[in-house]
Amino acid sequence: MNCSVVFLKSAEQDIKELKHYVIRRFGIETWQSTLNKLKESIHTLQTHPQAGKVPDELVAINSGQYRQIISGMNRVIYEIRRETIYIHIVCDNRRDMQGLLNRRMMRGE
Repeated sequence: MNCSVVFLKSAEQDIKELKHYVIRRFGIETWQSTLNKLKESIHTLQTHPQAGKVPDELVAINSGQYRQIISGMNRVIYEIRRETIYIHIVCDNRRDMQGLLNRRMMRGE
């Protein structure tokens, strides 16, 4: 199966913020490496959308459509709907995910 991938505005903003943070803290080479890992992970999802696991923070409310993959030091939270993968969140895997999810739900993202 080859799915299409759609980055939601929230995920696009996450990537911009991640880029600025990584470049500022670690340099452009580290950002290029991070970006390449993210691209590889997304490419894997296109052909194997079920490869990710259900995020611990969503187990209680999840019907299995929301999943995550780890890409280097980052988490990619995505939703599978038919043959489309919607990327919701891209963030550092050390970030407080429950707090991030609560803020996003409050804003309606």
